[in-house]
Amino acid sequence: MDREARDQRIVNQANQPNNWLVCPQVRPEAVSRIFLFPYAGGAPSAFNKWSPEFPSTIETHIVHYPGRGSRHNEALLNSLDSLVEKLTHAIQPLLDIRFSFFGHSLGGTVAFELARHLRHNGLPQPSALFISACAAPQVPKSHPPIHTFPDDEFLNSLKELGGIPNEISQNNELLDILLPVLRADFELIETYQHVPGEPLECPILAFGGFDDPRVSLEQLEGWAMHTNAGFEAKYFAGDHFFINAARQSIIDEIASVAMLSRNDG
Repeated sequence: MDREARDQRIVNQANQPNNWLVCPQVRPEAVSRIFLFPYAGGAPSAFNKWSPEFPSTIETHIVHYPGRGSRHNEALLNSLDSLVEKLTHAIQPLLDIRFSFFGHSLGGTVAFELARHLRHNGLPQPSALFISACAAPQVPKSHPPIHTFPDDEFLNSLKELGGIPNEISQNNELLDILLPVLRADFELIETYQHVPGEPLECPILAFGGFDDPRVSLEQLEGWAMHTNAGFEAKYFAGDHFFINAARQSIIDEIASVAMLSRNDG
């Protein structure tokens, strides 16, 4: 990459239109970007340990949903359509080189719909889509909606996912902050209505946990119908948050596919 192109990429990042994306380590020499989409209730801190473990040729950008972290004073979003529309605007300056999406749980659906929205608007497409702990959108939901539950029932349902550490579930002050965020995120995903469309032209690699109580192997493998470019599913020991223990293996898989896609292109 020549100096002028590198300088322009740095300018593009400095001029990001808003604070929807966090780049832990700017890598001017990168040949690819990976956008990481957090799960329900997740902030950029969910992927704090990921960026340093990617090869230097891959630059990471973490999606920062409103209503949490440094955006805690902003209104929460409970509509996937609205979220995708805003992300489309925010991400455009960073689509100047090859890129891919990784989304866990809620983030998987957001990443998928963003890829479709980019295509609908004639914008660049991801070279690969990585889906983690997320049922395919056409598969009937196996659990009833929980976003309308009273706080106690809502919290108990979240505990069943293994996503609420005991030290948080027993801290009322933290729960007062976290529960509204989780409730809005669950409303967003539980009211989402999938509209069938043409398969994506990028490969999809799906990751699942053998003991995930919310996403079965069959639900995960339903993603195969959403690509014309190849599908593969890989499974790891663990529950819905298997990515914590399997982080390095998943990063290695992402990097391998990202580099393969680059060489093929």
